[in-house]
Amino acid sequence: MGQRIIVVANRLPVSWNGEQWVASPGGLVRALTPVLQEAEGAWVGWPGIPDSHHEPFEHDGIEQRPVPLSTEEVDGFYYGFCNGTLWPLYHDAIVPPEFHRHTWRPYVAVNRRYAEETAAAVRPGDIAWVQDYQLQLVPSMLRAMRSEVTIGFYLHIPFPPVEVFARLPWRRQILEGLLGSDVIAFQTRQSADNFARAARRFAGAVSLGRRDLQWAGRAVHLQPAPIAIDTAEFERMARLPQVQRRAAEVRHELGDVDHIILGMDRLDYTKGIDLRLKAFAGLLERAAEGERRFAFVQAAVPSREQVPAYQQLRAEIEQLVGRINGAYGAPGWSPVSYLYRTLPFEEIIAYYVAADVMLVTPLRDGMNLVAKEYAACRVDGDGVLILSEFAGAAEQMRSAIIVNPYDVDGVTDSMQQAASMSDREVKTRMRKLQRVVRESDVFEWAQRCLSTLETR
Repeated sequence: MGQRIIVVANRLPVSWNGEQWVASPGGLVRALTPVLQEAEGAWVGWPGIPDSHHEPFEHDGIEQRPVPLSTEEVDGFYYGFCNGTLWPLYHDAIVPPEFHRHTWRPYVAVNRRYAEETAAAVRPGDIAWVQDYQLQLVPSMLRAMRSEVTIGFYLHIPFPPVEVFARLPWRRQILEGLLGSDVIAFQTRQSADNFARAARRFAGAVSLGRRDLQWAGRAVHLQPAPIAIDTAEFERMARLPQVQRRAAEVRHELGDVDHIILGMDRLDYTKGIDLRLKAFAGLLERAAEGERRFAFVQAAVPSREQVPAYQQLRAEIEQLVGRINGAYGAPGWSPVSYLYRTLPFEEIIAYYVAADVMLVTPLRDGMNLVAKEYAACRVDGDGVLILSEFAGAAEQMRSAIIVNPYDVDGVTDSMQQAASMSDREVKTRMRKLQRVVRESDVFEWAQRCLSTLETR
């Protein structure tokens, strides 16, 4: 690869464990590490430690360029504007977004610092690939500093409909920030179309075709590029003897029921966990008295625990789990197992292998890789995926049972459908899902995005 790649993201791909820098887990880091090593690239991001200053250093053959943030900036930029304004707004305003000038100002200041650090790292002809909603102003800021650099942006979350985005007081500034890119990539075609409409309406962009805009005398390409997983790694893990043994243990611990139903999420109001639990309660209500055909496991990874909305959500979920188990459980058996903690990777795979039905029912999600992970782990070709129509994955994974997560009775019906589905239909559906995750893995995704940038 002739051009150097500079990734610009909220966080560095490494973290400090008290003694040394260690690589962070995740498919994005795994996919980009060999690309950056080959391209002699760099990664610009915050090291995750407030009020700390680190000089650039090399880790695993990649130059790491830390961006310092103070505790006050983390509060205003990240918890304030990113999580209080952009996150709810971009997820269809499921929770009302907050619009505060005192959090917008640190968002601008922090984006400028990322742009300046990136400008110091790039050389003429390099590709700067900016990641996600935290850094939407960086492309235009960087272009003003380094016009000879190719700039790409990837939005990992949904871009909302123009009627929702219109509420943002700083909508023009955000759009102009993004339009500093040569290529803006999105999880879905719908998000790309939503952005194009907003850019035309609020920033004066002009269409050059369905996937290209003209703005400030430049062409900007809009690329639908659904993110993917390391499919081979999930398949390998699912076949490990210890994972298979642990999956069998899970089934036994849950009472050797006919159908284990699984939810695997970060605890977030966008995931629809409360509605999912109510739908499972409806399934128990329809069952004959004393019948123990179903067990539901909901794993919820702690998230943003200092934010009041998340604290309230946790309390509501725990109360709902208690009510369901109190109404339908029996001595020695609870129909809902709620795991509020971060599970080891191998344990997650074991739950995927153990589960007959996977519930992925977010109210809005950019992609939701859990759906793809589950399909990759079903190495015996069985298992049923129930998938929200509002997850980006629904554009690709059409052989799942597609549901409206707000329709509680409809989700209950889908669980009954999954439980009564013939083996032949189960395997046919899963075979199609696995074709999706095998044909486009995270390495192919990264190469496709970067190849588009190389041609600009």
